Amino acid sequence: MIFLLLQNATETLTAAEGRLELWGDLSLSDPLFLALLPVAWLALWYGRSRRARARGRVPAVPGRLGEASLAQRLGFLSVLLQGVALSLVVIALARPLRGDVRTTSVSEGVDIAVVIDRSSSMTLQDLDYEGRVDRGRTRLEVVQQVVSDFATRRMTDREGNADRVAVFSFARYPQILCPFTLDVDAVRGFVDGIEPATGNTPEDGTAIGMALAKAVAVLRETDAKSKVIVLLSDGEETVHAIEPLETAPMAAEEGIRIYTVYAARYVQTGFGFRDADRVQADELQRIATETGGRFFRAKDQKGLEDAYATIEELERTPREEERSIDQYDLYPKLLGYGLACYALAWLLGSTFLRRMT
Repeated sequence: MIFLLLQNATETLTAAEGRLELWGDLSLSDPLFLALLPVAWLALWYGRSRRARARGRVPAVPGRLGEASLAQRLGFLSVLLQGVALSLVVIALARPLRGDVRTTSVSEGVDIAVVIDRSSSMTLQDLDYEGRVDRGRTRLEVVQQVVSDFATRRMTDREGNADRVAVFSFARYPQILCPFTLDVDAVRGFVDGIEPATGNTPEDGTAIGMALAKAVAVLRETDAKSKVIVLLSDGEETVHAIEPLETAPMAAEEGIRIYTVYAARYVQTGFGFRDADRVQADELQRIATETGGRFFRAKDQKGLEDAYATIEELERTPREEERSIDQYDLYPKLLGYGLACYALAWLLGSTFLRRMT
């Protein structure tokens, strides 16, 4: 019962430092006390030997000795328990400690604004199957999958980092669909819920400048040390309320990097389709360059995935590990065990293992 109570005893947090490492998370704060171990055993041996000499002075009883009883055969237990008790007390004096090592990863997260074009041209189906038009998923559907996967990786980083992500969409007018959050399910839901604008309606158009200006204004209010905009579009500015190049100095002044992605294989004209490689995306390139970002062209899903993977790699923030150790005193347990052993030795020596001297 005593041993059970001691086993469940709470360890005490201490400011002591381990000076001698043992094994695992154990150490000793005052290892010099271990030098008392042989002294304790010698004292015990000396005391028992004196008793033995005293017994030798008693005249032997004539006749043949009978077979040793169980108590005689177990007589060593009392001495052994006394030795264990002394050893535990000495080890307790050496102050054993259990160290609880805690490692935490410290890093500055990134606030990432993903800005997605939802103009009517995003209903074209040229990103899904190489070399084909109007087959498979729309541009927007491919973009939604790639951006959702990108956001998930950034918000649930295996290395312990968690970035906040906000979702914007735009056609003629920009919208903030989801403010900065750590809720990955919310971000995926808003990205997957983006609907393309209907062609030849007042809401259709490509307002890149207004979308970037809105994202910059929202990022200006955050306290993140690293701020990023990832804008994806399949066309050029058509609204001209705010020119895209006007937003570059605004972003640069706030320390915001802008990555731009031009996603299209073909461009629809009045005479059919032509290769998107012929389209000049100078404005998107200049915006990225002037803000410290990069420009990407993507002609299919693989190109999109590569672009977002590169952005993810470029926006890795340095991580620092903080290591702390909480030390817990074990000597109260050892003293308790020592006391229990000595009490048991005394009890046995006074009853079942009692010997006449």
